[in-house]
Formats: sequence, structure tokens, C-alpha cells
Amino acid sequence: QVQLVESGGGLVQAGGSLRLSCVGSGRTFSSLGRAWFRQAPGKEREFVAAISWSSGSTLDADAVKGRFTISRDIAKSTVYLQMNSLKPEDTAVYYCAAGHWGPGASLRESYNYWGRGTQVTVSS
Repeated sequence: QVQLVESGGGLVQAGGSLRLSCVGSGRTFSSLGRAWFRQAPGKEREFVAAISWSSGSTLDADAVKGRFTISRDIAKSTVYLQMNSLKPEDTAVYYCAAGHWGPGASLRESYNYWGRGTQVTVSS
């Protein structure tokens, strides 16, 4: 079992920055990948970024390329999402997820464990 707890959300003006954190605890696997998804009101949960826990390889959604950066701190069992140049359309609940890294890393079905989410609101 893996437990994930997100933090760092909040209210920010357009153009601003936030850094989300996700601390993991419990059983871990060397092949585990971590990801961030987000869900805006009335919309499906969508992929944001993913990272291989073992190699550090990353994958980003087109909507956030060049603005968001996913990273990890193995010693702290924490994955981060640095969000810069935020836009009102980035407003959503952001979820951390853990699953198996590989083909399909952008798919919800690849992840077995989810955090409860943290709200990010970007005002215009």
C-alpha cells in the first residue's frame, strides 16, 4: 500500500508561480512512476506530468510544456510540480498518483494510488 499526500496549492494571480509537493509513504517499488493529474469543475481528470522514480525520466502534457516541471527527491520520497506562468485555465484540483512507469504513463489507468488532491486557483 502507498499513501500520497499533496500540499502547496492556493490562490495565485495569472503569471504567478506555485510549487506542489506530494509525499509518499508505505510500500514502494523501483519501477514506480509518479504523476500529477488535474481536474477542473465539470471536466475529466487530465494528465499533467509524470516522472520515473528510478531514472528521473519525465513526460509532460502539451498544455504545460515549458511552464511546469516535475521533479523528485528520492531521500524525501517526494515529487514536486513547479508551476510557472500560471493561467486561469490551470485552475483545478491537482492530484498526485503512483503507478508503474512505462508506456501509458499519461493514462489514468496506469496509476493504482491517488492522493486526495490540492486546489489551485489562478485569478485573471
